Amino acid sequence: MTKQLNPNLSDQQKEVLLHRATEAPFSGDLLHNDEDGDYLCANCGEVLFGAETKFDSGSGWPSFYDVKNTKVVKLSEDSSHGMQRIEVSCGACGGHLGHVFNDANDQPTGMRFCVNSVSLEFKKH
Repeated sequence: MTKQLNPNLSDQQKEVLLHRATEAPFSGDLLHNDEDGDYLCANCGEVLFGAETKFDSGSGWPSFYDVKNTKVVKLSEDSSHGMQRIEVSCGACGGHLGHVFNDANDQPTGMRFCVNSVSLEFKKH
C-alpha cells in the first residue's frame, strides 16, 4: 500500500484490503444500503463509487455499474485461484476492493464492479 494504513481498520478489513481476501457473500453491511451518497475506500477515504450506479446484482456483494473517480479506481489482471479476472483496487492506497465483470447486461455500462463491503465506507449526501 502506498499510503499509511488506517489504524481503525478491523481485522477483516485488513484481510480484504491488504491480503486480497473476500468477505462472505450476503454478509456485508453495505449490501442493501440504498441511501444517496458516495462509497469511499475504507483505508484512505478516497471517493470510489456513487450511490447512483449501485444495483442489486444478486451476487451477495455491493455492485456498481461504473466508478465515480476514474483517477482513483485501478484495474489490473488477476490470475489467482486459477482464474482470469480483473481486480479492482484503490489507486490511492493500493487496497483490494474486489473484481469487475462484464456480465451486467441490464445495466448502462454492462459492467459489474463487485466490491467487498468491508473495503468501503459510505458517506451520506
